[in-house]
Amino acid sequence: MGPNEFDPQRSLQVLHMTVFSQSFSPCGKFLAAGNNYGEIGVFSLSAALGPEATEDSKMPIVTFKAHDGPVYSLLSTDSQLLSAGNGEVRAWNWAELVKKVSVGLGALGEVDNSLLMAGGDNKIHVMDLESGDFKMVLEGHSDYIHCLALRDSAGECLSGSEDGAVRIWDFRTGREVHSIEVFKYQECSRPQYGKYISCLTTDSDWMLCGGGPSLSLWHLRSVTPTTVYPVPGCQREACFHQDLVLSVGDGPFVSHCHLSGDVKARIPCTPPSLYSMRLNYSSQEHRVLSVAGSSQN
Repeated sequence: MGPNEFDPQRSLQVLHMTVFSQSFSPCGKFLAAGNNYGEIGVFSLSAALGPEATEDSKMPIVTFKAHDGPVYSLLSTDSQLLSAGNGEVRAWNWAELVKKVSVGLGALGEVDNSLLMAGGDNKIHVMDLESGDFKMVLEGHSDYIHCLALRDSAGECLSGSEDGAVRIWDFRTGREVHSIEVFKYQECSRPQYGKYISCLTTDSDWMLCGGGPSLSLWHLRSVTPTTVYPVPGCQREACFHQDLVLSVGDGPFVSHCHLSGDVKARIPCTPPSLYSMRLNYSSQEHRVLSVAGSSQN
């Protein structure tokens, strides 16, 4: 089929496409995005955001099949792009991906040269990135693990699950430090949405989490919720940015909230439902916020 010929199958795929995951390259010049068809597309930020950008320059500069099922999570290390699919994690060298450009699971986390993987078996698996050997398994959740977060200052890892708990682990010993059943706190509970935790992030002694329960800010030393955010629907990604909390989920907008709980703004987006949000801190030239979700159909 020629480059200008109509491909009905691909048109239907685009119509029903959902982007589940994103990751910026270590240099901050490229963005990788993974979809429900197991594909990863790599975009050039300078081409897509430049003053002479066209519709063609906003397309992926390289696309490849990574998994048979959806690409649920992407993570960049100093040299590699890691992707998680159904029961497998694969690694791609950024240098090779960029070279291709020049010639034409649930959840992942990285700490201390180790890769943390979690998903449908309710466990967190810790793999040494140099040897490829699994050196630890963290067990305690009773259902699917949706998200991981690292608290480097305390040597801890946090996990959020379908079982409604956020568990805090000592990464050095593999022992569980604490379990927070967020849905049992009246100010956070929303039984109509369920109890699962789908987003989780930390900043020193503070934690953001949400999903079925409302998006909420917690003080980890006292293990108490300090702020509950009036954000509608279930949130799938959240992060701290300067003195703000950013989140995405059900609905075509990015919520900007003050730490105190007031909603500063809701920025409209094209996708009717959002699954992924990333801030590019690696490039001064392209310091952007990227969000992704389902197609308009």
